[in-house]
Amino acid sequence: MNARLGEKPALIFPSTGEVFSFRALLEDACRIGGRLKQRGVVPGDRVCLYLAPGARYVLWYFALWRIGAVAVPLNNVLRADEVVSMLDDSGSMILVTDAVGYVETAESVQNHCSAIDIILDDSAEWKSECAGEAPFIRPVHCSCDQICQLQYTSGTTGKQKGAILTHGNWMAAMDAEVDVLGLREKDIYLGIYPMAHVGVSWGISALKAGATWVILERFDLDRYISLIEEYRATVIAGMPPVIHSLTRTPEGTEERMASAREMISGGGPLHPSIWKEFHRRFGIPVINAYGLSETIVVGTGTAIRPEDYVYATEFRSVGMPVGYSEVKIVDIEDPSREMPVGDTGEIALRGPGVARGYWNMPEETAEVFIEDGWFLTGDVGHLQENGMLSITDRKKDMIVMSGWKIYPTEVEKTLIEHPAIDDIAIFGVPDDHRGEIPFAAVVPKVGQFITLEDLQTYSRERLAGYKVPRKMVLVAELPRVGGWKLLRRELRERYMDGSLCGKDNS
Repeated sequence: MNARLGEKPALIFPSTGEVFSFRALLEDACRIGGRLKQRGVVPGDRVCLYLAPGARYVLWYFALWRIGAVAVPLNNVLRADEVVSMLDDSGSMILVTDAVGYVETAESVQNHCSAIDIILDDSAEWKSECAGEAPFIRPVHCSCDQICQLQYTSGTTGKQKGAILTHGNWMAAMDAEVDVLGLREKDIYLGIYPMAHVGVSWGISALKAGATWVILERFDLDRYISLIEEYRATVIAGMPPVIHSLTRTPEGTEERMASAREMISGGGPLHPSIWKEFHRRFGIPVINAYGLSETIVVGTGTAIRPEDYVYATEFRSVGMPVGYSEVKIVDIEDPSREMPVGDTGEIALRGPGVARGYWNMPEETAEVFIEDGWFLTGDVGHLQENGMLSITDRKKDMIVMSGWKIYPTEVEKTLIEHPAIDDIAIFGVPDDHRGEIPFAAVVPKVGQFITLEDLQTYSRERLAGYKVPRKMVLVAELPRVGGWKLLRRELRERYMDGSLCGKDNS
């Protein structure tokens, strides 16, 4: 919150017409923080945020951090039982919500967490309370290792875990992101990441650099393009499904997006064929970033920059370590053994953005936050001779068929180039004979049809025989978190018995 920038727009929320200057952002955050202190909030207290996406969500982050409290951001798509579970796990003393969230959660919260104080952020009463507070309070002095956030993972592989993030983690993340994007005061950043996701860090980093952050609360392709054009956005948030959608837009979209000098991608694999087509059409460099909730994206992670493209063979890399980050590849079965350059193994990261561990989960913490500060990401990949990192897949998504290891993302990157396929997911299902077999969920292009035999013929021409999908189902769309992160676990559960998917022709 750079008060030096005064009345310059800091946050713009087009859906409601709200515009917060840097001065207003600071003053409103101070008023909220001051009111929370009056309610007895002290440094270290946890406060859950269950709000609709928007500018006020950002205000709450800043207010809590200013008084040394711990933000526990929750996605507003969560249902009441999920909210109660995270309130209980985090030991939060306050739930901040709005009228819609209150209807969804109040009864469950009052029944199961009766001691929780509920604040309705959009109520006249709360606004009146805050209006009476001073527009400036001095921030609480916090050490770099002091907790400022519990970031619950998305739960794509099981029980949600609360990553313990510190003020130092966030400082490292903002410095890294400002550096990666080359952010400056004249930039306009269009953000689309959920407010409860670590991807919100790109927007907060933009504010640190003095740039203006335009918030699109929910991705809509037409709206997205319109906002780029209207605000002349220079840095735009993206993700693989967004980039894929843009490649299918009508001619002329390029001119509407001409202000953008770079696009962020992350949260999942960006298939090379889609990346290449986007680059050919739009000429906008994609900053393909790699990081996790536990590292605040590239707080400790890697990213590819435009100048790295010459080294990124066929658009397949997530770049090199950012800032003070380190990366190495270790044996999947024995993480104490580092793998030679070029060999595939589990990706390990080390640096100032790595979380302190998981809240109330000592065993899970010990499994992945290992000696000498290394964090085992659960992702599989390899390093090239020039130090560029390529990701193969999630370790837990790896399919083992008759002893053969199959990485779903590798298969997807090949099959997405089939002329009849619009989107595809590969996952493993049980098989009595082989242990597991690769199963394909295919979204065909409009007006196209594809059979299992077609898919297998195409696969055998391009992949080793053991990687060829043995089963297939046609679907209208793939399940994703917030429309972007693929839920392979849900697909595995849905088709666990191998039904409705054709015969095995192997």
